[in-house]
Amino acid sequence: MPGIVVGFDGSAHSERSIEWAMREAVLRRTPLTVLAVHPVAVSAWTRSAITFPADEGDVDKARAAAQESVDKVSSQLGGERPAVTVRAISGVPAEELIKAGEDADLVVVGSRGSGGFGRLLLGSVSSQVTHHARCPVVVVPGPARS
Repeated sequence: MPGIVVGFDGSAHSERSIEWAMREAVLRRTPLTVLAVHPVAVSAWTRSAITFPADEGDVDKARAAAQESVDKVSSQLGGERPAVTVRAISGVPAEELIKAGEDADLVVVGSRGSGGFGRLLLGSVSSQVTHHARCPVVVVPGPARS
């Protein structure tokens, strides 16, 4: 996926990441891929994702939520807009973003996702992506805390 890849998980952090990535794609005149990953369990033996037919509905919901976020941010941007592709898959979010970044010019992630420990500055996915991606990574910070 040449261009910019941005991760989306439905959190406010990922929406901020989409906004940043859309602005950057316009500046670089490059396409943007929004990747929504429906998280699934991983086999302890093979380390591969375990998916079921029922996961397809969740993938469709993730795709729709990502598209809704893109449309919302796009309507607020005004001016020039980049070419945006929205993809949704089942898998392990960090692994899928790292894989998508193999051919990308840049991967963009939010500093935190929708899970876990809100006081951490960097979430598990953004931490793994920054440590293992083969291309530059931008971590978009969340809103300032008061």
